[in-house]
Amino acid sequence: MSHEKFKVCIDACNDCASECEHCATACSNEKDAAKQAECIELDRYCADMCRTAAAFMARSDKHTIDFVNKFCDLCAEICIACATECEKHTHLEHCKKCADACRKCADECSKMSKTNNLQNA
Repeated sequence: MSHEKFKVCIDACNDCASECEHCATACSNEKDAAKQAECIELDRYCADMCRTAAAFMARSDKHTIDFVNKFCDLCAEICIACATECEKHTHLEHCKKCADACRKCADECSKMSKTNNLQNA
């Protein structure tokens, strides 16, 4: 199975990881960073999960597709949690951009996982 099959999802995961890292750093530098603690924590978890999901997709084959699907399902779940938190702070441009990237990644991961589950049924 070629990783090219997952290119759109891999790109969304990598973009999301970058936005999450930027958001966490920017939140840490806000005047009242303590109020952003949950956002920062979720940003970091989300970035890590997105990078891991992208790596799993990049090296997947027919024997590991079930693991890829599970990682992408979990990635989507974490992305939604991160987006929900960031949306509480949309007065901050970096949180708004992060939430948008998280929603896009969650959508792509969900689509990818559903497609693969249907093909394996």
